[in-house]
Amino acid sequence: MDSGIAAVVGAAIGMLGGAGGGWLTVVGQARQQERQRRFDQQHRLEEVRREAYSACISTSKQVSAGWWRLAAQLRTDGSTPDQWEAAASDAHAAWAPFSTAVASVTVVGPGPVADAAEALRRALYELDQAAVAWHEAAREAGHGNLTDFDDRYMAAVTGKREPGRLFQQAARVALNTET
Repeated sequence: MDSGIAAVVGAAIGMLGGAGGGWLTVVGQARQQERQRRFDQQHRLEEVRREAYSACISTSKQVSAGWWRLAAQLRTDGSTPDQWEAAASDAHAAWAPFSTAVASVTVVGPGPVADAAEALRRALYELDQAAVAWHEAAREAGHGNLTDFDDRYMAAVTGKREPGRLFQQAARVALNTET
């Protein structure tokens, strides 16, 4: 083989090796970019979930606290219908942010957390209904000392505890913070 042919063959081998190395680099970079994209997407989803779960917990506490203030007013001798109305109004105002937070959780999931949020919403709805019924009966009676309504309200308070606990547990599992 003369030196001209050897040079052409060597150049061809070099060119093929360079092209092959370049191709491997491109493939490797594409894989790395895809891994990074998936990691970033997972990180964003986790952050959105964390915010939605936190909002759900916070707003559920606001709904409970609002109705608890009404119950305290209804139990207090000498409290007035105007005081009851103000407390009921505050509790009603807390419902919309809670309902929105539950809807957000059902969107970002995953399924077990969405189901737990819906169970919590149903439990707080029962609390809401018990408190509203008590408030309406107190307005008719002119006083809040209505044992049957108080008992129904307290049963709803007790009934929301387990769904609240289960929601928090499902959220911890979804966020991989359960130890």
